[in-house]
Amino acid sequence: MTDQAVDTDGTDVSAQEQPAAAESAPTTGQFLGRSRELKELRADIERAGLDTLSGRKAPRARVLLIAGRPGFGRTALAEELVEQVAGDYPDGVLRARLTEPDGTPVPTERTARELLTALDVATPPGAAEDDLTEALRGALADRRAVLLLDDAATAGQVDSLLPDSPDCLVVAVSQGPLTGIADVRPCTLGGLDTKSALDLLARHTGSVRITVDPRAAEELVEECAGQPAALVLAGGWLAARPQAAVADLAKHLRSEGDEGPPLTRAFRLVYASLPSAAARILRLLSLAPAGMVDPHTASALAGCSIHAARTTLDDFAGLGLLRPVDSPLPQFEVPGCLLPLLRALTETHDRPSELQLARARMLERTVRLLVSCRAITETDSSPAREKLAGMPRSLRFPHPRAAADWLRIRRPALLASARAAVADGELDTLARRLMAALVRAMVAHIGTQAAAPDLYGIHRLVLDVAERRDLPREKAAALLNLADLDAQTGRTAEALVRYRAALDAGREADDPYATGRAMESVGGAHQELGDYERAADWYGRALAQRLARDERVDAARLYGRIATVHTYAGRYGEALRNWRSAVTGHRRNGDVAAQARALSELARVQEYAGRPEESLYTCHEAVEWARRAEDVRLQAALQLRLADTLDRLGDPVAAGLHRSQAERMLGDERPENASAMEQGPNACEIRSASVED
Repeated sequence: MTDQAVDTDGTDVSAQEQPAAAESAPTTGQFLGRSRELKELRADIERAGLDTLSGRKAPRARVLLIAGRPGFGRTALAEELVEQVAGDYPDGVLRARLTEPDGTPVPTERTARELLTALDVATPPGAAEDDLTEALRGALADRRAVLLLDDAATAGQVDSLLPDSPDCLVVAVSQGPLTGIADVRPCTLGGLDTKSALDLLARHTGSVRITVDPRAAEELVEECAGQPAALVLAGGWLAARPQAAVADLAKHLRSEGDEGPPLTRAFRLVYASLPSAAARILRLLSLAPAGMVDPHTASALAGCSIHAARTTLDDFAGLGLLRPVDSPLPQFEVPGCLLPLLRALTETHDRPSELQLARARMLERTVRLLVSCRAITETDSSPAREKLAGMPRSLRFPHPRAAADWLRIRRPALLASARAAVADGELDTLARRLMAALVRAMVAHIGTQAAAPDLYGIHRLVLDVAERRDLPREKAAALLNLADLDAQTGRTAEALVRYRAALDAGREADDPYATGRAMESVGGAHQELGDYERAADWYGRALAQRLARDERVDAARLYGRIATVHTYAGRYGEALRNWRSAVTGHRRNGDVAAQARALSELARVQEYAGRPEESLYTCHEAVEWARRAEDVRLQAALQLRLADTLDRLGDPVAAGLHRSQAERMLGDERPENASAMEQGPNACEIRSASVED
């Protein structure tokens, strides 16, 4: 999914950064030609489909296919069509790119998630592909929207994303026919007509150079086969040479003979005109993540200054080698049709060790930017200030808002950089640092919950590296993080499997934190599944480890968790013993607030066990500790609990006094019952009314 309305084929259309949904692409005013194709496509929208002809209502959205080789303006035509029909689809335009710059198909799971995010539909982290595509179809069921699916590699990619609503329109871009999708007629593109091609050249060279030698200009168009990407390169070459005639360029291209298609010959000519340093930078741009380049990326790849990199990128854009992205930050896109040519050049001109060093420099620069991005949010922290002060000015952000904007804008490239680093396999140390810095920056600026879908993907990458490098400690951490996200989204059974795997990895690494955390989490998963016997057993194992390591705070907390599951199971005698141990532990640790809450839970269980007098005494004790802890809500909750207990003991006058006191404490806040305010980490709702001592 991309937030930029970009032409991946190298045609002459300005890239515009857009919200991905509910807006149509901006009118650039630069689209040329294709009148016949546009007319046919618009007519195809109104054409009766096979279902309509057979008397059935169309079950799915109409699909329009624009087919052709990269560089012939497929995406530009799709964007122009979407711009023209957007008024008929009030719910806006969704855009997704279905193929990575290196030709790898984008997983449907990722595409569906990005489209749902653009629709402001929450997506649970780690959700399966089928669940996400079903959610997407559900979100589009009552909408009139356009989906622009760019650079589709297979029919299956498009088919899985098709809305079930016939009120939606899908515009797909592909190299060939999408066999398998019913009722789709491809609009196949060739070269531009001569007039439009000449107009495209004139935009770069000026109209005078075209009109003074129209015959040479037409010959140049013929040499370029009317291919927009080749014409853009030809126009850039001429624009950089005001004294050169159009006929000179046509002659140069003719001298190339049959050495490749027009785009290859035009690119070879422009590349040969570059200084050696600029040519090297251009080749290295093929390593840019997601094909997106900014001055920092170019500077790190080439090992030059940021100012020199920015100047070179601007020069490349003038030559048609890059496409500027309309963004608050300076960004450029490498046209998809040029990437294979750049990669071929790196294979012949650059040693593998040089390319690996360039990747390492780029990853290191990205890590430092992410560290700075996070550190700016910790201005009250002396280490953070020292860290920022020690960084070069070019890597510092002026304020947290600027860092957050950078993270948001560069997010697709940052995630792509992490995926590429892991796939590379030779820079795992840098990849691990990058992912750790990316997680911390996202949590600092976006928050754990909002960033959870992205974090899930990053933790899976960490797990891949840990398994490949046999790093059990990191494997345990990744499994715990993934399991936590699974548990938060209701996939408790999957979480349990991962918690058990994390326990094995923690034991292999001899990591007491990971093993203790995993055992406690296994217990929590069993508790969520209603298996209280196993939950108590696993909590007990975790408690034994905490006691052996003299980790008193965690031990006191675990006593409470064990008591909770015993209470759920109706084993009140065991629950009371463990709550008393928790109270003792919190008292020894000096945690007054935790002691007060544990006493309130102890009183609750005593009441369930049919011991109202003991519950009354414990409630009074809990009130005193809550007062010392200055926990007004807990005090009020305990006053209400005392009132309920006194009512059952036949003392309504005293009960009324406690209720009045609770109301004075709460002011305007009026909960229906005490449990609404008593909920602490160990609070639970009792489902069993049995008495077992």
